[in-house]
Amino acid sequence: MENGATTTSTITIKGILSLLMESITTEEDEGGKRVISLGMGDPTLYSCFRTTQVSLQAVSDSLLSNKFHGYSPTVGLPQARRAIAEYLSRDLPYKLSQDDVFITSGCTQAIDVALSMLARPRANILLPRPGFPIYELCAKFRHLEVRYVDLLPENGWEIDLDAVEALADENTVALVVINPGNPCGNVYSYQHLMKIAETAKKLGFLVIADEVYGHLAFGSKPFVPMGVFGSIVPVLTLGSLSKRWIVPGWRLGWFVTTDPSGSFKDPKIIERFKKYFDILGGPATFIQAAVPTILEQTDESFFKKTLNSLKNSSDICCDWIKEIPCIDSSHRPEGSMAMMVKLNLSLLEDVSDDIDFCFKLAREESVILLPGTAVGLKNWLRITFAADATSIEEAFKRIKCFYLRHAKTQYPTI
Repeated sequence: MENGATTTSTITIKGILSLLMESITTEEDEGGKRVISLGMGDPTLYSCFRTTQVSLQAVSDSLLSNKFHGYSPTVGLPQARRAIAEYLSRDLPYKLSQDDVFITSGCTQAIDVALSMLARPRANILLPRPGFPIYELCAKFRHLEVRYVDLLPENGWEIDLDAVEALADENTVALVVINPGNPCGNVYSYQHLMKIAETAKKLGFLVIADEVYGHLAFGSKPFVPMGVFGSIVPVLTLGSLSKRWIVPGWRLGWFVTTDPSGSFKDPKIIERFKKYFDILGGPATFIQAAVPTILEQTDESFFKKTLNSLKNSSDICCDWIKEIPCIDSSHRPEGSMAMMVKLNLSLLEDVSDDIDFCFKLAREESVILLPGTAVGLKNWLRITFAADATSIEEAFKRIKCFYLRHAKTQYPTI
């Protein structure tokens, strides 16, 4: 892993995807190929992924009621906070209250809140690699030193807990755990999460649980919230409606203290949280007001349909990967909406690295993939499979054509 590792402080996912799109010079209406993006984690780009009628009606009713056009409390509407507490409590061995929940503008703002609250002189934070680059970006702004913990592809992208012990010191404030995994498509077992909690307790830091893909698990392992282990180690749970309800543009997220032992109940800590939220702008009030109905009335069949679609799409990707020698995936996705594949440059004639591969692929085949460098792993690729089967099939046909065009000539040995 070390040879492929990289840092991402100057790279953002949206930034590099924008550059890739700009590199495609021929539009479809000019006789060019249709652009197929398997780079952005936005399922709404494809018509097979749509939110529920319940969600649409709840937002419409909230908006048209004329009751929610004013400011909300900075920590969020009480009824929305209460509904989120009840929703998360379904999977926990204890009950959360609305006081444990703070509503954010998407999970990205929840990340910023978590790192801002933990920042102090000489503090460091442990981030997974590969991971989500917003964490590093936020850490840099908050003057938090970043230390990377490699995920282990040969072990289903589990966290290297020996590396955690080697990297942590008295100034380590937290370990970030992304489960289900972005960008790797992994789902952690109960046993591995327990080991993470015990390691964090032993070393004296808390866990930030990024569960924006919570419940999007379609493999053999069920989704287990990190908050289940909140009695072992304090956990800050970050999440949103974005992925499970397929509404990333609604920007409805949450920052939750899943901590039955009460480590965050200190009045000074609560007051600090509240003061920080006073300077933030949360989601639109009418979106917040729709949250109780959305969480309570969405039918289970909607979730099952989403999981079936993601499982089918990921299977198509895995089948095609076997047909293209220059890419390989040792781990079949079990959840989320993305997977990592390793790029074998030795099979390609004129491709220097993952970034070069993605730009040439975009220009020649109008297919967008995310270079692994953007998520901390050079010469890998992130493929988002939240797309319809037809688009995925067409994208991989083009990737195979690209490989054949750039494959090194194999000369017979004499």
